[in-house]
Amino acid sequence: MTETTPQTDKQNVKASLNQPITDQHVLIAGGGHVGLSFALLLAHHGIASTLIEKNAYPEISPADDAKRSHYLDSRNTALSRRTVQIYQEIGLWDELQSHACRIDAVQVSEQGSFGKATLNKAEEKVESFGQVMENAWLGRKLLLAVNASPLITVLDNTSVTKVDQAKASVSVTLQENSAASATLNSQDSSTANERVLTGSMLVACDGRDSSIRQLLGIDITTYDYKQSAIVGVVQTDKPHEHVAIERFSPAGPLAVLPLTDPDGDGHDLQQAGYRRSVVWVCRKGEEQQYLDDETLFLETLQTAFGQRAGKFVKAGRRGAYPLTRVLAKEQVKGRCVIMGNAAHTLHPVAGQGFNLCMRDAHVLAQMLASQVMRGEDIGETKMLKRYEAARQKDQKRVIRFCDAVVLGFTHPNRAVKLARNVALVAFDKLPNIKPLVATYAMGLKS
Repeated sequence: MTETTPQTDKQNVKASLNQPITDQHVLIAGGGHVGLSFALLLAHHGIASTLIEKNAYPEISPADDAKRSHYLDSRNTALSRRTVQIYQEIGLWDELQSHACRIDAVQVSEQGSFGKATLNKAEEKVESFGQVMENAWLGRKLLLAVNASPLITVLDNTSVTKVDQAKASVSVTLQENSAASATLNSQDSSTANERVLTGSMLVACDGRDSSIRQLLGIDITTYDYKQSAIVGVVQTDKPHEHVAIERFSPAGPLAVLPLTDPDGDGHDLQQAGYRRSVVWVCRKGEEQQYLDDETLFLETLQTAFGQRAGKFVKAGRRGAYPLTRVLAKEQVKGRCVIMGNAAHTLHPVAGQGFNLCMRDAHVLAQMLASQVMRGEDIGETKMLKRYEAARQKDQKRVIRFCDAVVLGFTHPNRAVKLARNVALVAFDKLPNIKPLVATYAMGLKS
């Protein structure tokens, strides 16, 4: 059957009234953190959207017990100061911050070398450099906010199987995933339980292996770092004191970030703070031993880290992820925009990936809102191409920075190693360099 998005008359009302201010409608494919956040950004501007997610969302309510299921079981995300500001702008930060742990200082050093540098919030005159938050908590709060918004329609457990573009609209063919499997052996499985949804534009936030990107025929460039990231939570015998530590080893970077205590937020000075999020990069093919053997994992961290965090005493469940840079050669095609990891999947060093995606989402939402206020087409290709061009500088800068850090700090040449350690010392001592780097790291300059 065929279904089109509901149409409403234009109304000169604000988004706070929970009414769309335009009859134009945005389709969003991919309901992870970026897709959910983008839908909320649109709703903040009074723009209605339909969010299509291939997985089934859990049934949750605000009354559900949100305590952590296990002290050491969680994946985490470092939110830059700019990302925090974006969530404040749409009124969501008050709901998020109970599980956020601020970063007051950042220490950078290399294993077996003399170079080191420190960024301190007092010196840079900022409230913090960012916040660290559990992915499960962030996802839960985003989903609750999306479910509560009358401007957002959610279609989960649903896949996009086809994209068609017309002069004034874009349509996607949808199929429920359960229906797709149930009709696999039927005589007409290609059309059973399908429907078509039409909107003014489509935004693909469906991850590194984006099916929308493939349906649109957009090519990618890839680079295999020949590394795997092992992520999880550890406990140390020394409180973190809101310090994030970036440590470089011959295998790759190690990031240890402060986390909240189990039953409260990371701002209470009475909390001890012995939980830390860890991202440990090892050579591809070595990851399984660190997943299977907690003792080996802790000993390896201790060797690479020394006593900067105290003793690593316990580790939770860990996951391993191969590291590959994936960049879409186009981020706009007709009325379609590629966003999030579908547009650029980066190395996790310095925690820049998600924050770059959030800046993309924020800029696009603002441009669409401006288009609405002028009474113009939000799916206009020329305008979307202006968005693509506007984001190039920030994206290229972050990509270059991540690659320079990864490749520079893993290069085995002694002269290169000496040069990077001299650079760390210079960074720590020379005036005017730290504020510039800190501003970029916080996402405040793009």
